[in-house]
Amino acid sequence: MAKVSAFPYLSHRIIFFADLMIAAVSFTLTCLVCSQLAGQTSLWQYFWGKLAAVVVISGAFFLIFKTHSRIIRYSTYRDAMRIFIAVLFANVFFIVINKIYSVNFQYSPLSKISFFINFLLTFGFIFFFRMAVRLLFDLSYMNNAKNKKKPILIYGVSAPEISLAKMINANMSLPYRVAGFVSPKTGSGQRIIGQPVYSRNKLFANTHKFEDIKAILIDPQHIERNEKRLLAEICYHNNIELLSVPPLEEWQNGLNTHKIKNINIEDLLRRPPIEINTESIRSNIEGKTVLVTGAAGSIGSEIVRQLCGFNPEILLLCDVAESPLHELNTELDDKFSDIKYIPLIFDTRNRKRMRRIFEKYHPQYVYHAAAYKHVPLMEMHPEEAVLTNVLGTKNVADLAAEYNAECFVMISTDKAVNPSNVMGASKRIAEIYVRILANHLGKDETKPHTRFITTRFGNVLGSNGSVVPRFTEQIRQGGPVTVTDPEIFRFFMTIPEACSLVLEAGNFGKGGEIFVFDMGESVKIKELAEEMIRLSGYEPYKDIDIVFTGLRPGEKLYEELLYSEEAQASGIHEKILIGKIRDVEPSKILPQIDELIKLTDTGPRMDIVAKMKEIVPEYISNNSIYCELDSIEEEETVELPPPIDVFY
Repeated sequence: MAKVSAFPYLSHRIIFFADLMIAAVSFTLTCLVCSQLAGQTSLWQYFWGKLAAVVVISGAFFLIFKTHSRIIRYSTYRDAMRIFIAVLFANVFFIVINKIYSVNFQYSPLSKISFFINFLLTFGFIFFFRMAVRLLFDLSYMNNAKNKKKPILIYGVSAPEISLAKMINANMSLPYRVAGFVSPKTGSGQRIIGQPVYSRNKLFANTHKFEDIKAILIDPQHIERNEKRLLAEICYHNNIELLSVPPLEEWQNGLNTHKIKNINIEDLLRRPPIEINTESIRSNIEGKTVLVTGAAGSIGSEIVRQLCGFNPEILLLCDVAESPLHELNTELDDKFSDIKYIPLIFDTRNRKRMRRIFEKYHPQYVYHAAAYKHVPLMEMHPEEAVLTNVLGTKNVADLAAEYNAECFVMISTDKAVNPSNVMGASKRIAEIYVRILANHLGKDETKPHTRFITTRFGNVLGSNGSVVPRFTEQIRQGGPVTVTDPEIFRFFMTIPEACSLVLEAGNFGKGGEIFVFDMGESVKIKELAEEMIRLSGYEPYKDIDIVFTGLRPGEKLYEELLYSEEAQASGIHEKILIGKIRDVEPSKILPQIDELIKLTDTGPRMDIVAKMKEIVPEYISNNSIYCELDSIEEEETVELPPPIDVFY
């Protein structure tokens, strides 16, 4: 069987001389035809001189238009057009020369009729020569590839999918070959680039006919979620890989194995990804000094990447994690070398150190992403949750107000709504403090003041410590996949979505609001685990088991909705709602917050959590050692106030 290596590229010289030979043969045939039509043998007089002229002139135009410089096996219609123009110009030149020097122009071998004959023969033979070489290569290559490359189907029949198929077939480094297309709408029986088109219904109903297919390649951006889930089921039951490609702009200039991969986990969202027009943000960020705390985290680093697209004057990257900050620094060197940024190893809990940043750089926009977020760890160390999430937020917010920053955006969590754990309660207290600052500074309308804004996220797909990376690693190791409870639900959003929300909030917020996404329906974690297992090519509970470990301390089955039924659209985006925390009495709350922070030095953990419950009365512990504090309150029959979220 022929191998690809047995067909080396034809050199440019061979192609050039082959074209010259074709031109000579075509001229000879033209003379023969014209002689027969004219019935005169005298037309062969001066044949060799004219043949030499044809070869020289044709060669000159072949060189001018570089018809020999392309690799024949990859010839395109553009190459055919280049040959067409070269041959046309050469023949026009022939007829002009012949008209000038020929005595008997009417019966010359290169008369007007013979011009067309010679042109058609030359172009036709050269074009046929290239197509024959390409066909020979394609047949030899495809016969060899059948045993070495995986046959795949392309899902879709539009122009991008056809271009993708051509690119895959032309790329010898890819381990795939296109064996057909799947049409979501039209019937089967058609062919595209020589490959059959199958209807979607035929594929779904007769999968046994596609036993040789190893993978189906999709563009997840153009397929509805239910369609993807159905494809995932079909692929699993027929031992077929489900592969995805990135957006068109990422592969149109080249495709490699790194760009074709298993379906992206972000496709597991039970809603279309939320997209925000960020161009309006540029006017506020461009030329400004911007501080991002927690800049090396999964959320903070994505905020930094998006900010780089808006051309800030200086980006201040503040974090206490040295290695992640170094990695971010290296990434920015490679991808955003034109952006001025300064990595700063500072702790938001150290007010004196943080003041140095504000004194030196006077940041105009502050995005506060520094926080502790893992519920079980914060249940064990409530003092750390208070120091980072409460004191850290208080320090940065106070300094933003003191140094007249234009905007301060705090990143909070859905766990701050009716919190059931220390982490959520600490973020709720931070929200309350930020709201107090917004109210206090907003009273004096004669002076410019900092806009204090809060954003709330659900669980972020792919963030550090989230369930998706953990499930991915557990599946990679062969299982089992661990889920706390079969009935646990969570809201999910992607990292880019979360960070777009932060930037949009800083752009449009007036102060005191809480920006939240309408994230659609919540996701059952058990079903998420099952779907991830299927998308990895395994069967849940058979190939990879799912083990239920029980709720962790402070964990709830259902997170609260991030908005109430009375919430109204923000007017910014149909998927963004605005809420605000009900006003509280600063003279009462602020001393309690100060007492809470002091307790972190000497107070027992029970006292720290008791003070948190005093500040946030709706904080009811769940599956935690701190539940006994709620029992005491129940015995004292203390009536709890309603949640303090008010939406408008």
